[in-house]
Amino acid sequence: MTGPFGDTVAGGGQPDSRRPEDSTRLENWISDAWTRFWFTPADPRPLALIRIAAGCLALALWWSYAADLETWFGADGMLPSRSLGSWRSPWGGSVFDLAATPRMLRGIHLVGGVVLLALAAGLFTPVASLLAPLVFASILQRGPMLAGPADDLVVLILWCLAIGRCGDAFSLDRLFFARHANPSAGSFRNRIAVSLLRVHASLLTIAALLAQLKGDVWWDGTAAWWLAARGGDRTIDLTGPLAASLYATNLLTHAVTLFEAAFAIGVWCVPLRRLLVPVAVVGWPLVGLLAGEPFWGLGMAILALAFREAADRTGGGILG
Repeated sequence: MTGPFGDTVAGGGQPDSRRPEDSTRLENWISDAWTRFWFTPADPRPLALIRIAAGCLALALWWSYAADLETWFGADGMLPSRSLGSWRSPWGGSVFDLAATPRMLRGIHLVGGVVLLALAAGLFTPVASLLAPLVFASILQRGPMLAGPADDLVVLILWCLAIGRCGDAFSLDRLFFARHANPSAGSFRNRIAVSLLRVHASLLTIAALLAQLKGDVWWDGTAAWWLAARGGDRTIDLTGPLAASLYATNLLTHAVTLFEAAFAIGVWCVPLRRLLVPVAVVGWPLVGLLAGEPFWGLGMAILALAFREAADRTGGGILG
């Protein structure tokens, strides 16, 4: 006879059928999955593709500030260095704080552009990958009110690239300094970087989805029109076609919601991932265009590349 907690009581009866091997097997599975996800050496080529795309996006965003550098950061600009103490943490810092003259301001901006270009090209990548997030974060530290969601996303991607060996493939470093190296030689640093990008891609999508579902317009199907009707510069104006067809508006609104839900969850299943990654690379820029944030859409597409499977032996299982 067995007591309420599974113990065999006096008077005979069968012993507890549960075996210690069951819990050991579960612990081993969890440990193996954790190690495979975070530390198994990974092919550098997917990370290299992300480096190229993120470097180009960062360079485009960085250069978008060029025309208004003195207007914002100059001595007589809207955000002069003497005003920083009133709103920025004493622990904050920016390379633009060093600029005492307009020429220095333009010179610092030019040097930052060279760093981002070196990252995209894969030249002196170990140094460029460390400097790039520091340089780009200087914009956020000096003028956070100027930065949009794309700027925040790019900084996140750049920090993840700094962890991995993103210059081991598709780079000038490999062309000039490691021509005979194996382009698929893996590193645990690549695995950590890619896994961090994957986690952030899923969590950011879940956060966006939850924020959307708080609004009634995402439930009644009119959110697509409200997004298209917001002010600001837009590459494509969809207000006319959406206003002409309620069904098209409803379809587009619910398609965005379903796409985000499928991406946030489905990419963790390898069979679904192979279908969702190409869809996401195209879908996220389209969502960005609809929302009036095309650079943010491109950044999310770059994050989706982290789920791209390389021809290695470490991507098996549910988590990959």
